[in-house]
Amino acid sequence: MTSLNMAPARKRNVSSMKTSKLNIKKAKVDADSIVDRIIESRKNANDVFDVLQLLQSDKEKDVTNAINSCSRLFCTSLEKKDLYRGNLPAEDEALSGDFSAEEKYRVFMRHRYNSCVEILLEHLNHELHDVKESALCCLMQFAAGEGQHPLEDLDWSEHYSFPRDLIQTLVDNILSKTTDNSLLISRFQEFLEMEDLRYYVMSSIRENIGKVMDKNKGAVMSVYQYNVFTLMSNISMPSQESELTNFMVKQEAKHDDWKAAKLSDHKRAFERMWLGFLKNKLPNSMYKKVLVILHDSILPNMSKPTLMIDFLTAAYEVGGAISLLALNGLFILIHQHNLDYPDFYKKLYNLLEPSVFHVKYRARFFHLANIFLSSTHLPVYLVAAFAKRLARLALTAPPTALLMVLPFIYNLIRRHPSCRILIHKPSTEDEPLEDPYMMDVEDPAHCRALESSLWEIKTLQKHYHPDVVKVAMLINKPLSEQEDDIDEVLEITTYELMEKDLKSQNKSIPLEFDTASQLLKEGRDVLGQHFCLV
Repeated sequence: MTSLNMAPARKRNVSSMKTSKLNIKKAKVDADSIVDRIIESRKNANDVFDVLQLLQSDKEKDVTNAINSCSRLFCTSLEKKDLYRGNLPAEDEALSGDFSAEEKYRVFMRHRYNSCVEILLEHLNHELHDVKESALCCLMQFAAGEGQHPLEDLDWSEHYSFPRDLIQTLVDNILSKTTDNSLLISRFQEFLEMEDLRYYVMSSIRENIGKVMDKNKGAVMSVYQYNVFTLMSNISMPSQESELTNFMVKQEAKHDDWKAAKLSDHKRAFERMWLGFLKNKLPNSMYKKVLVILHDSILPNMSKPTLMIDFLTAAYEVGGAISLLALNGLFILIHQHNLDYPDFYKKLYNLLEPSVFHVKYRARFFHLANIFLSSTHLPVYLVAAFAKRLARLALTAPPTALLMVLPFIYNLIRRHPSCRILIHKPSTEDEPLEDPYMMDVEDPAHCRALESSLWEIKTLQKHYHPDVVKVAMLINKPLSEQEDDIDEVLEITTYELMEKDLKSQNKSIPLEFDTASQLLKEGRDVLGQHFCLV
């Protein structure tokens, strides 16, 4: 074996390279050419410092070229097993100790490989996205190479040959506390299609959350928490264990107990990751983002969805849009996992406020409320309270909401015939009555809705919008047995109503409030009051 002169290497570490200067001729040398020489002959091993120097250049093109060259150099070294395996000794110790020339070379290259990884990890927070992306792809190639040719003595009973430490460090750098890495995370998402990588990334996220949030005592860290949420929400879980086929690191068939190959362990890691994140204080905007995807992207992928009870009940108590969004998750836990929530309908009743008609989650809320109130076993006082409260709110609701609320009330009466008393309330003709209904009472059992009537709907028969008048007039006749499909009007917009009116055929559009009988003769007309024809 060719003897190697490693003495200069001891004086040229990565930290000193930042201040060192290459001569002009050396700086212009192409990184690919340097790598070719290193791969061709070990005599050129010290030239690796020139590649690492280019890796820290101020020019984007030089850095990206150096990253590609490093990828080729060290992936080749991993394949050839030219990197020292096991507990890495200090470089000085290896060069001066009783090591063979082969071992000295491997120790030398392993230290250069570690320096390269450190620089690439720093580049994950580079100001230029192209450099970030190139560094990420290079690190993932290193991870795949380490998986096939391990550099460390791993815990074979759990991780086998997967480079867990490298992935943990990579995740720690992606989850920046100061920089929005959403673009980089979207690129990283492509790698998460590999089963084993996804499993260890989930474990790494959980560990990172524990370290960061414990260090900051659970304080709100908006940028960091958005990075974490972006990464976690990009994780798509398989639905069946037979789908676990795409692995970055191919394991031997005898490793049947490898956790990354079992769906149950994937779900457990997924569950721990989300629970570790949600137990910390979150900004209100983050609450909304989580609750929007909770019912279809998080709960179905958990091994024990009931562990979300505390989070959902706490969110349901917050009020406003957050409470509306928490309904989806509570619905799943109540109907599929037998969650007992004694004050559920009382809370739902109090969510009915004027603002509910103006939030962007209005359609989702009324869709779920319709499901919750669909049972014919609900007490009459409860159904009457909901019908009456909706009718009262309808007095100030926009037309788009009224076209949904009125059929909603009619459906409640159809399901519970005892509530028809709200329509046919006997009273003395022309005698003014005081409405006994108390809207400010939080408990629907004590609001006295059954003692009242739906006079609000009668009032809406004089609404300015003709479509609202048409729907409100339906209460004058016996309601049909078939329920109205409110799904068709849940998301109707003002623009759609206007388009419908403009496109309607053979429909005259009124231009005056009073029909003019003579020219300039109408009393309320300002022109007629001050001018006349002589």
